[in-house]
Formats: sequence, C-alpha cells, structure tokens
Amino acid sequence: MKIREINAMRGPNYWSVRRHKLIVMVLDLEKMEQRPTNEIDGFLDRLKEMFPTMHSHRCSVGEPGGFFQRVEEGTWMGHVIEHIALETQSLAGMEVGFGRTRGYGEVGVYNVVFNYIEEKVGRFAAKSAVRIAEALIDSKPYDLDADIQEMREIRESERLGPSTGSIIEEAERRGIPWIRLNRQSLCQLGYGANQKRIQATVTSQTSSIGVEIACDKEDTKFLLEQAEVPIPKGDIIRTEAGLKEAVEYVKYPLVIKPIDGNHGRGITTNINNWEDALIAFEAAKRVSRSVIVEKHVVGDDYRLLVINHKLVAAAKRTPAHVIGDGQSTVKQLVEEVNKDPRRGYGHEKVLTQIDINDLTLGILKEQGLTVDSVIPKGEFLKLKDTANLSTGGTAEDVTDIVHPHNIFMAERISKIIDLDICGIDIMTTDIGQSLPDTGGAVLEVNAGPGFRMHLAPATGLPRNVAAHVVDMLYPPGATARIPIIAVTGTNGKTTTTRLIAHMAKMKGYKVGYTTSDGVYIQNRLLMAGDCTGPSSAEFVLKDPTVDFAVLESARGGLLRAGLGFKHCDIGIVTNVAPDHLGLKGIHTIEQLAKVKGVIPETVLPDGYAILNADDDRVYDMRKTVTCNVALFSMDEKNPNIKRHARNGGLHALYENGYITICRGEWKMRVTKAVNVPLTFDGRAAFMIQNVLPAVLAGYIRGFSIEDIKVAIESFIPSPSQTPGRLNLFTFKDFQIMLDYAHNAAGLRALQKFVEKMEGTPKVGIIAGIGDRREEDNNEIGKVAAEMFDEIIIRQDKHLRGKTADELIGMISAGIKSVDPKKKVTIIPSEKEAITFAIKNAVKGSLIVLSSDVVPDALNLVMKFKEEESNKLYEITKKDIPNLV
Repeated sequence: MKIREINAMRGPNYWSVRRHKLIVMVLDLEKMEQRPTNEIDGFLDRLKEMFPTMHSHRCSVGEPGGFFQRVEEGTWMGHVIEHIALETQSLAGMEVGFGRTRGYGEVGVYNVVFNYIEEKVGRFAAKSAVRIAEALIDSKPYDLDADIQEMREIRESERLGPSTGSIIEEAERRGIPWIRLNRQSLCQLGYGANQKRIQATVTSQTSSIGVEIACDKEDTKFLLEQAEVPIPKGDIIRTEAGLKEAVEYVKYPLVIKPIDGNHGRGITTNINNWEDALIAFEAAKRVSRSVIVEKHVVGDDYRLLVINHKLVAAAKRTPAHVIGDGQSTVKQLVEEVNKDPRRGYGHEKVLTQIDINDLTLGILKEQGLTVDSVIPKGEFLKLKDTANLSTGGTAEDVTDIVHPHNIFMAERISKIIDLDICGIDIMTTDIGQSLPDTGGAVLEVNAGPGFRMHLAPATGLPRNVAAHVVDMLYPPGATARIPIIAVTGTNGKTTTTRLIAHMAKMKGYKVGYTTSDGVYIQNRLLMAGDCTGPSSAEFVLKDPTVDFAVLESARGGLLRAGLGFKHCDIGIVTNVAPDHLGLKGIHTIEQLAKVKGVIPETVLPDGYAILNADDDRVYDMRKTVTCNVALFSMDEKNPNIKRHARNGGLHALYENGYITICRGEWKMRVTKAVNVPLTFDGRAAFMIQNVLPAVLAGYIRGFSIEDIKVAIESFIPSPSQTPGRLNLFTFKDFQIMLDYAHNAAGLRALQKFVEKMEGTPKVGIIAGIGDRREEDNNEIGKVAAEMFDEIIIRQDKHLRGKTADELIGMISAGIKSVDPKKKVTIIPSEKEAITFAIKNAVKGSLIVLSSDVVPDALNLVMKFKEEESNKLYEITKKDIPNLV
C-alpha cells in the first residue's frame, strides 16, 4: 500500500462542515484492492488480539462489535486503517470517533478520513495505521506501545497547556473565534480590530510592569511589606557571605529560592542546618543570580486566584507524596499511586503521574531513605519540594471557606502588583481564618498562574476560572467578531470580492480582502499571487487594523485544508461550472458543487447565503443552509425568483436595464446597468451578474441604496482596480483587452461581450491548462474557434503536469472540430505571443488576451502602450513647434 498524500483539515471542509479537525489521507491500496479482509487468513484474530478495545466500534452495523463484523464479512483495507488510526489516538488519551473511507475516483485509491485532536498526532496516526495494517496482513510483530507513547509525547509538545486550553474552550463555547499564533501558547481571540491575545494566562491587557514586578521577588516583597501585607522575614543575597548573614538574621527553619524562578525550580524548603542551606543556595543560583532567603512558615500551601481584581478560586496544594503501608517500598507505593486512573502522562488527565527523579532521590537521601525503603503504615512521605500539579502534586478546592479578610487581602494585592490575572501563594494553618490570626504569610505573587488546579482539583468543586478571563476580555456588549463576507464560485469571484471591498471602504471600513491575485489590507497589496486559501484568510483576520473582511474562497484551499474561518456573516456563491475536475478526488460537477456549498453552510444563523438562482446547483444549496437565503438573477421571470418573491424573500435582479434590489414584491432600483463602469455600458452581462450579489451584500450589511449606487458607479475597471478583469487598452490603430477567463465557462461569458464589441478581425490569445482534463482543454479550443477570427495558442507559465505539446494539441483539436481552416499561430511564450499580436495588429482589430499570470501580461501591454504614447508625443512636438 502507498500513501499518496496526507492533508489536515483545520476548518469547515468538504468532508464535514461541523468537524473541522480531520486528516484526509489519499491511500493507494495497490494489490490489497484485490484482497478484502475475509480473504486474509487469521487477519480478524490478529486484529482483535492487538485491539480488543475496538469491540466498541459500532461502524455501520450500529452496535458494539459492528466493525469486527464488517471485517469478518469482508471489507477493504482503507476502512480498517481508518479504524486503526482512530483507536490508536484514543489509546494515547485522545478520544476521537469520526471517520469515513470513500473512493478517490481511481480504482484502488481511497480517501481515508478521520478526526484528530492534535494535527501532528493525526498525521503520525495515519502513517502508523498503514504500518500496523501491513504488519497484521503479514502476521508480523509490531510494537504498538511505542507508537502510542510517541503519540503522547507529540501531543504534549504540540498541545496548548491546560490554562490556555481552558480559555480557548470557554471562548469556543461563546462562539468567539480564535487563532493560534505560534507553536507555543500565544493565541488570538476574536478577529481583526476586535482581537485580544492571550499567552498562557497573560493577556493583551496584562500590565507589563505588573509582570515585571511579580517576576522580581525582591520588588514584590518590598511593595507588599510597604503595604502591610504579612510576608515571611527574609533577605535577598548573591554570595555565600550574604547567605551566612541572612541565616543569622532570619534563623532556621528557612526557605531558599531563586528570585526569578517559576514552576518550583530551584526552591528548597524547611532547611534546618548550614550544609543544607549551602546546597539549597547552589540549587537556587543555577536558576537566578539573586537568591531569596526567608523564614520557613509552618502550615499548608494555598493558591488564591484573582482575575480582574476579584478572587475567583482558591486551592490547597499538597506536594507529590505517598502514604506508607508498612509493607511496600517507596518505588512500589509510587507505582500504586500512579495506577490511579485520574493520573496520566503530562497534562492528559486531572493528575500527573509521579516521576522518581533526582529531586525525589535527594529528598529521600536527606531522610536516610532510598526507593527500596519500606515506609511505616500511615506515614506521610513527601516526594517533591513544591506542590506543583505538573510534578504529581494534588489540589483541593477551598474557595468557599476562604476568610473574608484573606479575600480582601488577595484582591488588594492584585492591585498593588497591578495584575489582571494573579496567583497568590499563601502559607497558613487555616485558610478559613485571617492570615494575621494564624501567623501565616504571603509567599509569592505570580503572573501567568496555572489554572489546572482550579479547573480539575483532586477533591472539591471544579471552578470555571477561564470564564472570568473571557468576561474580562469581552465584557457584556463587546464583540469579538468583524463582518466577514466569503465569496466562492467558478467564475466572477474576484470581481465580486473587489466590488464589495470597494463598497465597504467607501462606508469608512478598514477592509482586508483576499483574491486570486493577492491579499489587500486597506487597498495595499501585501501578498501577491493566488491567495484564496485558508492561510490568506487568516492573514486578514489576524490583522489588527482590519474591521471588515471580504474573503475569496476557492476550491483548492478548501480541499487542501478547509476554510480559514469557522463562520461568516454572508456567503456568496456566484456559479458552478465544470472546472478543475479530476483534481483532488473531485471528478463530477456535483462533487464540485458540494465543495462550493461549504461556504453557505458556514454562514451564521442570522446571516445570509446569497445564491445564484439561475444556476440550479447553486440554487439547491439553499436546502442545506441554516441561515437566511437571498437570491440573484439576470431573469426577472425565473421561477425560482418568482417563488422567492412570493414568500417575501430578499433578492437582486437585472430588470428593464436596472440593477434592482427586491424585498418580496417591492423593488428598490439602485441604478441603470449602463451607469456602472464595470458593465461596459451594460454590454458585459457576466459583469452585471457579478454586481448583483455585491449590491445584495451591501444592502444586508445596512448600506443605503444611495451609498450602494455611489459605490458601484465609482468602481472603475482598470489594471489597478480590477487587474485581469476586462482591462481594455486603446492603441492608435487597434484595441487589446486582457481578461483572466481561464475555463470554457468563463470564455463563453466573455464571448457574449466580445460579440458586442467593435473590432475586426478579432484575435484571441489562448492557452491550455495543465491540470484540466483533455475535454476541458478541447472545450476552450471550441469556444475560441467560435469567438475569434484568428487564434494565437501560447502556453501557461505553469504546465501543471502536462507538456506544452500536449496542451497545444488539445486546444488545436478543439479548434479544428469547429473550424478546420481557422487561422492558428502557435507561439509558446506568452511574452512573445503578446509582442507578435501587437506588432502585427491590423488596423481596427481587437486582440483578446486570456492570461494566467496577469501581472506579467499587464506590465507588458502597458509597456507597449507607454511606448506608443511617447512616440505620438514626439510626433506632436514636431508638428506644433510652440508646444512647451
């Protein structure tokens, strides 16, 4: 078997609009296509032995054991690999359950689809599942435990931490979109100008001075002491001599810790002699130049969490420990504790497994113990210096019993240090009494405190502390979103996108938009090239200056990674025509329509899907959406439109020469099509069709009819405004028009316009496209033969898998099938083809250039135009001697 490619979906996609995290593996079964599972001796028994837990897989049978039943009856290996990939992830602590295996359109080739939690784990699971299946087929041993452990390790290195993850989960519950900005914990909540950022539990609103103070324990102690907050007696030292003075001043028992430490690194507690003090000093020095020596306060360790200057949770923390039973060794006791199903690897469960490391061995040695020592029954043995959950500690929620004085003190401390999210460590014998009464003390103030102990304490009530963070970042009435209009379809996407962006810009919005020629932020081109995929959409949505997004979304990005956003406010589908068929497993126009249909299915419930009522496949998309539907049509008598109007539906029409918005039977005429420059005096019908969804989008967004009218009448087609879309250049003796028409449907739409244009002969410069089917390129040739008196065949810059001769042959065959005597010139280089056409242009002719690399073609045509203008200027200067 051979893996052709593995793609990871990260948003709404062809396979599922609701399940965004999917691995799509294209798998060629090769010879295994002829060997279903019931023809492989012993396969089912070996599968059951390796994966007994697969009994829970119901499969299409719909009951436990259903998948094993399918294997027994005979199923193909792609289906088996799908289930293995799901089960291995679940065994590694990532519960997943959605999968499907579908034909790719070639014999023996399948799309194996399954969901993942961490992308790198999902990709690993795909490859691992194939290896496991091959081992099961050949009855060879396989180390499954090694793969599962590697998945756990990948997960721990890739996943968001518990604190960041809890904030993200809370944001998702509220419908707040988010984007991960790096491989660590830096995340963006919201879009564009309404975004907020978090990194672990530090937010974009956290005071940098507050963080600096909290990280400097010397400054923290000084400020708290000045504010009469009880803190342990102590001193800051840097040398061994300073240590001696501090010990004499503070007295034993001591705590020694680094001034810049975190997560318990370099901290030693309950020091009672000089030798231990020296060892602790050296341990702290490895973390920080400056070291704190302070009085060891007797009591329990408590963490108070203050968010937005309000106490929201409190936990009693206990270091990793075991309780002796009088029979078991320390090692055996740890093994028993780690059997607790609540303990897992890293952060996968409520508690972390206890690891016997050098720190543990050191603690045991201090007490004259080893891992083989037997601990008396009922004796408490501490295994770590700190109570961190990440080292195996436990937490007990005590929020409801914190004394009011201690609440007041914690909230006051958060303001003294100036932290919006603040973790305060307290040592006291009873958190239910005031700190002065118990002789307790504040040990530390932490910026970016961990939430895990509050989210999932070992005992007591879990506290949804992340909700308080989201409340703080987005208080009632605040929005995290910006308007998003997504545009898809076979043809017309870019023009519609640009026109909507122009309308929004004229309304004062700071617009970011993506197109097939680049990404624009406030009309400035920041990324060039085909930018219609998810990464380009995210580029716009991450920009903090943008407050309105218009996103062209093409099939390529949808199939490669899904959409770059989960929901939009308006989704537009211009049309669906045969194009790009035979690519990425999409072989029929019905499949292509399903790809395009992802856009309207992602529209928010109170938003609008704007659909082409003249295209039955697009019109049918109304059946799968959960939002409002608006339609547009070039025909007022279209039955779909008439039915929609009778039901009071919103729609846009081209009627009696007008671009009109209708609400039910009521008409609101925007302007005559001849007044819209984009339509070339109303002659370019396909451009009128592009205007209709744009004016609907503006109306839905609350733009007035007058504002819409002004916008569409001021949108001038030009190389800068609409590059490659009906760019017309008038030379002295001829005209040349450049258009991006790159498929038969686009060329046919252009044909109707060209027929209305003056100019004889009409010369077409066309090319075949390497990643299209032979019949698609033949059709381009046929349409060209009908459109033009003469044809120049060039080749695309990117051949995309075919040779230049193959493409030229396909185009030529299409031309000859219509007119064998058509004048055809073959010039493979686009630059040379354009140069030849211009230099040999007949007076009064019209040259139509269909280009795939629009900027290069535009630059060349404009260069010729400039040269002609300069020549005419020189001639004029000679004819008029007095010309300045």
